[in-house]
Amino acid sequence: MQEKTTLEVIAPTVEEALSKGLAELGLTAADVSMEVLDSGGKGFLGLGKRQIRVRLTVNGVPGLAPTEQAEVMSEPDARKKKAKPAPKKKGSRAERKPASVKKSASSAPKEDSDEPLLKLSEEVVTKLLELMKLKATASARYDAPDREGRKSVYVEVNGKDLGVLIGRRGETINAFQRIAALIVSKEMSRWVRLSVDVEGHRNRREQQLRRMARQLAEQVTKSKRRQSLEPMPANERRIVHMELQNHADVITNSVGEDPQRKVQIEPKN
Repeated sequence: MQEKTTLEVIAPTVEEALSKGLAELGLTAADVSMEVLDSGGKGFLGLGKRQIRVRLTVNGVPGLAPTEQAEVMSEPDARKKKAKPAPKKKGSRAERKPASVKKSASSAPKEDSDEPLLKLSEEVVTKLLELMKLKATASARYDAPDREGRKSVYVEVNGKDLGVLIGRRGETINAFQRIAALIVSKEMSRWVRLSVDVEGHRNRREQQLRRMARQLAEQVTKSKRRQSLEPMPANERRIVHMELQNHADVITNSVGEDPQRKVQIEPKN
């Protein structure tokens, strides 16, 4: 059996442990599975007196050694080194009944067999909102699949006075989303890609980042000089990388350490 890369992290909160571990591995939350070894003291959103200890396990990439897996899935190299999915055999998944389909972290969830996942996601987010004493409703659906065909759960939150849930530069909603994803993943016994949006905030932010990336890429192309964006979390850096991954004249790299890690755009030649 192929050995898997693991990392144990100790931090005051689950969010900090996850961020610290992902930064050290150079991966995103979708590339690892998390196990909470010690949940620490009592508190909401991971806040507690006793330190929290978690174990991150890198999701395997067939045919690669553990050290190569982190390199393939690392943020700057994800645009260059993507493992191709194995070809599907004829008459396999599409023709089988849902009951005979084996669950896999790399396979896209079926909406008919995974309907409880949407309900669970709504319940978890709703409960967290109640604990924060926010009057809001949560509605879950499947998001569009990514390039590998993997789906994520998109939970939209609507209500009044939800600015506090977004926080400065989206820090609060990012922490909220990580905690919700951890709870849902634990209940489903597999990693669940979950995105929480507050009244379209993430969509507006994503469009803003895409426009900014294109504008800076145009400036770099004309001036032949490197440009840097503001420091931002990993999920936002990924949006910039993806927006410019096929650009003819520029390349992108992430530099620095969290929370000051940022994307640089520079000319190819």
